[in-house]
Amino acid sequence: MKSWCPWASLLLGAVLCGAVLVRGAIAQAPADAERGRAVFTEKHCARCHVPGGLPGVGPALEKLRTPQGAYELTGRLWNHAPAMFTVLKQEGIDWPAISAAEMADLMAYLQADPKGDPAPDLSKGRMTLISKGCLKCHSFRREGGRLGPDLAERRADYAPASTWAATMWGHTPRMAAAAIQQGMMFPRFTGDEMVNLLGFLRTGAGAP
Repeated sequence: MKSWCPWASLLLGAVLCGAVLVRGAIAQAPADAERGRAVFTEKHCARCHVPGGLPGVGPALEKLRTPQGAYELTGRLWNHAPAMFTVLKQEGIDWPAISAAEMADLMAYLQADPKGDPAPDLSKGRMTLISKGCLKCHSFRREGGRLGPDLAERRADYAPASTWAATMWGHTPRMAAAAIQQGMMFPRFTGDEMVNLLGFLRTGAGAP
């Protein structure tokens, strides 16, 4: 029996290695706009965002599907979350979970491209971290609030943009509730603020 052990170990190692490679290939699969169209429907986005000329609760589909940066779209999704949360709650629909892979496909469908984002301005990103009130709930290198995780320790969540957007999407209902409890306005992001903020957070730079 002992003579089989090395071979069994090698076979098991090959199987495990193959499984890792398959998972890696799946994780690195390119985003697909057609899959993104399906995500847009399955996650209830199409209920409110309809083609122009038709009655809809939210902005027309054409306004969403426009060439834009990936982090730029992430900022728009963040800004949109409270209104969407209210509508879904009124209609008795649960907040839709969106994985990073689904978000990548959705971004492709909405024509968001990382190449459309400018290089981050780290100084402006640092100021955005402060001005948006992030440190009232989160800490950064152990400086700031304690309601949420330390933002300097979450760098794996910040890139690529689809991973951050999916993480943010799952976080916003809790964020909105915490903002209400703290008497804070839900922060909004415009222009390059999101890409600057994420650029700064990815560096894990010294406390602001």
